[in-house]
Amino acid sequence: MRRLQDNGLVERRAYAEAPPRVEYSLTEIGRTLEDPIRMLTAWARDHGETIAPYQETAGAKNTSKGS
Repeated sequence: MRRLQDNGLVERRAYAEAPPRVEYSLTEIGRTLEDPIRMLTAWARDHGETIAPYQETAGAKNTSKGS
């Protein structure tokens, strides 16, 4: 969240309450990412099963390198 805040994509608002409360909200520029994120999510939903074997293969290779 800190990196998103540092890049101006989210705004952090802290409240002086007990227990402490913090709220995050998108900035104007952060809201411009809503549609691209929705599109990427839809793509991942549509193609997740197709790329899973590649991820598994890559994970196995990375695990064997650490042995």
